[in-house]
Amino acid sequence: MRRSNDTPISEFLLLGFSEEPALQPLIFGLFISMYLITVLGNLLIILAVSSDPHLHTPMYFFLSNLSLVDICFTSTTVPKMLWNIQTQSKVITYAGCITQMHFVILFGVLDDIILTVMAYDRFVAICHPLHYMVIMNSRLCGLLVLMSWIISGLNSLLQSVMVLQLSFCTDFEITHFFCEIKQVVQLACSDTFLNNVEMYFVTALLGGGPVAGILYSYSKIVSSICGISSSQGKYKAFSTCASHLSAVSLFYGSVLGVYFSSAATQSPQSSAAASVLYAVVTPMLNPFIYSLRNKDIKRALKRLYGMAGTKGTIILR
Repeated sequence: MRRSNDTPISEFLLLGFSEEPALQPLIFGLFISMYLITVLGNLLIILAVSSDPHLHTPMYFFLSNLSLVDICFTSTTVPKMLWNIQTQSKVITYAGCITQMHFVILFGVLDDIILTVMAYDRFVAICHPLHYMVIMNSRLCGLLVLMSWIISGLNSLLQSVMVLQLSFCTDFEITHFFCEIKQVVQLACSDTFLNNVEMYFVTALLGGGPVAGILYSYSKIVSSICGISSSQGKYKAFSTCASHLSAVSLFYGSVLGVYFSSAATQSPQSSAAASVLYAVVTPMLNPFIYSLRNKDIKRALKRLYGMAGTKGTIILR
């Protein structure tokens, strides 16, 4: 990795959204607010699921894992951007950039796979309700989450190692608020053919595969719901997967929005702005999606709030 023939590059510059000094406090305030809401909201989901025995089911087990991944996903990118704004520096070290890129890929793919696992869980619950607890036993649930981590970890490790093989010359400015792999690869002055092939192959495999699985699961779910005779039964069956369907639509809709906006405008800055949808906004909205329409989660949160209030009263006394 070299800036010229002799000097190695030790850092990159994250240009972010705007270089206007007047806009920096607004961007800082907006993103720190979204980050705090994301962390607090997802932590409440995890605490509610872990503290309520009624929520110790496969569906909520996967939901708590999704919340953990969402916290990690936003924590990989937003704090560094906030630090750069606060210190008025755009620098990220080479090692820091590769590390950030690694974890962005890891948690982004994990989000993708866990949403697919949750679709399979809803498919079994609605299409095979009598065998649900037998099929979705604790061993299978743990294995599905473990395999999600292994697949995501191997993928991010492979892509990071391939980026480490590249050489960088004079261009080290990344027009983004985090080290996005595609933009990092574009800065290389060595041959990136294998990197591009690998990126497109992994995107097709780990992007297209889960999408196909989700579409198949929901096609079967819709078919089963249509076969239910009572309207109340149809509503109850649909309401059990409405939250997940909303989260899936938001995640994949934002990812596709990023892809099409990048393809249409060919502007790295617009791509960075669009990336906020899946990297920041989606993790922030997921707790609201799963709590506003879910009576069990709302009941658990009220119980959690009641327990906190009781403990606070005891301490004050």
